[in-house]
Amino acid sequence: MEMEKVIEIQHLSKSFGSHEVLKDIDFTVNKGEVVCIIGSSGSGKSTLLRCINLLEKPNGGSIIYNGENILDSKHDIYGYRTKLGMVFQHFNLFNNHNVLSNCMVGQLKVLGRSKEQAQTVAMKYLKVVGMEQYINAKPKQLSGGQKQRVAIARALSMEPDVLLFDEPTSALDPEMVGEVLKVMKELAQSGLTMLVVTHEMGFAKEVADRVVFMDKGVIAEEGSPEQIFNNPTEDRTREFLSRVLTNS
Repeated sequence: MEMEKVIEIQHLSKSFGSHEVLKDIDFTVNKGEVVCIIGSSGSGKSTLLRCINLLEKPNGGSIIYNGENILDSKHDIYGYRTKLGMVFQHFNLFNNHNVLSNCMVGQLKVLGRSKEQAQTVAMKYLKVVGMEQYINAKPKQLSGGQKQRVAIARALSMEPDVLLFDEPTSALDPEMVGEVLKVMKELAQSGLTMLVVTHEMGFAKEVADRVVFMDKGVIAEEGSPEQIFNNPTEDRTREFLSRVLTNS
């Protein structure tokens, strides 16, 4: 059975001044798939995610979403952005809003949902991440792990086609990483399409359908977790894994 492509990246490039961060990137995210992107700091992983979400404008190439190139000038960028949820490294919650309001504000302002509908959807996803008892808390009253779970619920409340995670555990204290990864594993098992930039090799190994290894702005290798972690074909992949797995 042929996989249904949700996002297809073709010849994508991105430079900051004279520094080429992404070089001729090609890859696809299929419906219901969990793709983990791994690689050293500075390899272009987060920039790739930010280009897909149009937080950064690519210099060249195409981003095909449901068959249309969203980089065409006539494309509805705002409509496209509502289809992609983004979970950031540093949570990006609204500090002046409580937990429930953080999960409602995007629905009200961007999707035009009624207050009752937005509250129902927000409560649904706060339950999914185990944060429903904290609806009246402000972000400053929460731990890092709790903030990140609220950020995931906020992204889910927009009911996106794809959820993008940009190193969602890297700003957390080690004892809080597990609670966020547990939520992400459950989401992966639910069939959500997920694109995850991560340093958590155990998570990538266990949860990903496909692992993409980036090095110096290119995709050096991609394959199943078994192939990438147990039998990588590229020297660069082997060097990276021997370094990170030895230190973990």
